[in-house]
Amino acid sequence: MFKTVLFPIDQSRAAREAAEVVTNVVQKYGSRLILLSVVEEPAADAPSSDPMMSPEAVAKLLENAQALFSQQGITAEVMERQGKPAFTICDVADEIEANLIIMGCRGLGLTDEGATDSVTSRVINLSPCPVLIVP
Repeated sequence: MFKTVLFPIDQSRAAREAAEVVTNVVQKYGSRLILLSVVEEPAADAPSSDPMMSPEAVAKLLENAQALFSQQGITAEVMERQGKPAFTICDVADEIEANLIIMGCRGLGLTDEGATDSVTSRVINLSPCPVLIVP
């Protein structure tokens, strides 16, 4: 049923809490697991970049997540992309032919438009496959 599961991750508590659900789904269905970290392109007039999203921090985040799933007997592939998070998540889901996206209900922040237009809301509206949101 869920051959390929996409799990977009960031440093948020919601992403860490969603990991248990991801583990259960992947083990139950024998799914291929893809971990995705999206680094938002900095604005040209941005004063400085976020150290939590430096290339080193993202690599460490993906490495730690991969190790966490490995402890559960799950082989996870990792991907890092740059772009607008919601659009990039949906583009990757389409590219890898994901059958399910699992994500936390709140990531590190909201989009510039505010709470009513969060990354989660945009992914729900744009996704090429079902989206499971973990509260």
